[in-house]
Amino acid sequence: MAVTRLIRKDRRNKAIANNKVAAIKHLKSRPTIQLVDIEAIKAEFAAKAAK
Repeated sequence: MAVTRLIRKDRRNKAIANNKVAAIKHLKSRPTIQLVDIEAIKAEFAAKAAK
């Protein structure tokens, strides 16, 4: 009995999976946003405005 392999479909499925993995890796490679001290930033602007 012969086996039919859907080569194009297999290639497309693997490409979709690889693209998803690459997108996740790309998102994880970005640095996380650090906690920002808003009061310190406001004080800096006030100091600059006072000059």
